[in-house]
Amino acid sequence: MHAPGEYGKIALSRRLLRRWNMVPNKNVCSMMEKGERMDTIFLLEDDEAMCRGIALALADPRRKVVSAGTLKEGREILAAGDFRLAVLDVNLPDGSGLELLQESKGLRPDLPVILLTANDMEIDQVTGLEAGADDYITKPFSLAVLRARVNAQLRRRDSDRREVWEAGPFRFDFARMDYRREGRPVDLSKTEQRLLRALVENQGRVVPREALLDRVWTEGAEFVEENALSVTVKRLRDKLEENPSQPQWLRTVYGIGYVWGALLWEGSK
Repeated sequence: MHAPGEYGKIALSRRLLRRWNMVPNKNVCSMMEKGERMDTIFLLEDDEAMCRGIALALADPRRKVVSAGTLKEGREILAAGDFRLAVLDVNLPDGSGLELLQESKGLRPDLPVILLTANDMEIDQVTGLEAGADDYITKPFSLAVLRARVNAQLRRRDSDRREVWEAGPFRFDFARMDYRREGRPVDLSKTEQRLLRALVENQGRVVPREALLDRVWTEGAEFVEENALSVTVKRLRDKLEENPSQPQWLRTVYGIGYVWGALLWEGSK
């Protein structure tokens, strides 16, 4: 399926996302207007009564559920939306949720997926998990248990995301020590990695030189020359900046320290 354009996305939202539920529309609109973050869960379930019950159990003021009842409809909605988690029924009138599971994992490997099925045989569970599912629940099930498992997957994803930072041309995976610019790997020393993380975790905020010295050179160093920080900053710029002499990301705030990206009060400048 070709990715829809902007107009296509709007059309999809009007035609298919009518099953957008169980948070009242006025609450959704007011929260979106305030710019607050709202998580979106995708639900694929052909039984309308069960779909409504699951949506009611999962939705809250900071979370909405978008649902579909067929594999075809599910493909269109999942391709057009930005979801934090998917709950997929395996047995559908026009196919299997396993198909959508494999397709979604191919496009977005980080999307947590929970399977729902009436098949309680061990081989079915193994098949689903090996296909990429993060969890597997057999019917009938408790809605409270489903909600708890959904929350557990979202917490796990939040924890994983804290280890991965993506913006502009960069993708930094601190857990795997994999650092990339425009998809190409960048080799960083341990000191450079610690400095980068200290700055990225405080993106938009000035980090004083003293704080960076304390954090980056705490291990086994009784005395560190202040010049060591300037040298490490220069090396990091040489490896990450397109034009190190005019850095756009690792910036100096004279007389204070360094900041990664634009200062918070600069907005989008």
